Amino acid sequence: MESPSKVKKGAGGRKGAEAKKNVSRSSKAGLQFPVARMARYLKRGRYSKRVGTGAAVYLAAVLEYLAAEVLELAGNAARDNKKSRVIPRHILLAVRNDDELGKLLNGVTIAHGGVLPNINPVLLPKQSTKVAEQEPKSPSKATKSPSKAAKSPSKAAKSPRKG
Repeated sequence: MESPSKVKKGAGGRKGAEAKKNVSRSSKAGLQFPVARMARYLKRGRYSKRVGTGAAVYLAAVLEYLAAEVLELAGNAARDNKKSRVIPRHILLAVRNDDELGKLLNGVTIAHGGVLPNINPVLLPKQSTKVAEQEPKSPSKATKSPSKAAKSPSKAAKSPRKG
């Protein structure tokens, strides 16, 4: 036998209404970052006497965007290095190679990130023109097929020697 005694009470003590499901502010805003935690940090941080409700949502959205941007670029850097995991080196390469992120994180040191690969052009060996014009060493590459020889004029015909 069912007892006809208790009628379910809804939110706020209203009779007959179903209890309302709690929905987080993060899901309302369509974000992954915690809006309530951002609001708590803004309040406890004593940045101002009063904190608006939209401030935490805005802060969470901006931080989520920045994190997604850095992770996307770092993932691309990891893929370029044929790695499946993102390491601090990939984050550094991503940040330093991007103009806007590089400006934002200009004075930031990333632990175990290393430095960007850079060699001053003065230190590189000079490329001489003689090496570039030198004939190939292997005899198979030295002889061209007759059809290719007819299409491209020889170097000797282009610049006659001065004697």
